[in-house]
Amino acid sequence: MSGWGVRRFGLIAGGLVLVAVLVWTRLGEGGARGLLSARAVPELPSARPAPGVTASSALAGASAFAELPELGSSEVSHLADELNAPNGNIRRDLEIVNELLSTWQTNFPREGNPVGENHEITAALAGANALKFAFISRRHPAINAQGEMCDRWGTPLRFHAMSGHQMEIRSAGPDRQWRTPDDAQGLPPP
Repeated sequence: MSGWGVRRFGLIAGGLVLVAVLVWTRLGEGGARGLLSARAVPELPSARPAPGVTASSALAGASAFAELPELGSSEVSHLADELNAPNGNIRRDLEIVNELLSTWQTNFPREGNPVGENHEITAALAGANALKFAFISRRHPAINAQGEMCDRWGTPLRFHAMSGHQMEIRSAGPDRQWRTPDDAQGLPPP
């Protein structure tokens, strides 16, 4: 098995274990009703949109996050723990985001990529999905007040669906300007 094959097998196995733990903990909270129970969601603090963010897109991102359940530690994946870590780099950050998307696809094989703008994709990865499972904590430092996943310099990432199962991820780089030589691009594995 090639290096990527072993890694992909590990991602798939890890995703299945995460889903099994989620189902097991929900069943322990009240049988099948535990899987469907609704919980109160605290209000999010209001924030002024970042430059270039329209009020409607900021509200859309905030409302998607406001609809997320309050998640316990057993319901949040740790795949994104090292995203934007001080000892990391942008290449590793883009690999982590690719791993999040690969794990999403393992758990939702018929849906392909999460779809929409950055805040909608981030909301889906943060628990606004059929399983209510968070592949990344909605309180992760890489997620801004508008609910967008950002690079290590605070610029929202750009997601471009290349197909139903492949997503290109872009960072504006340290200068925070798009289409300059320091931009970074993460492509899904072939």
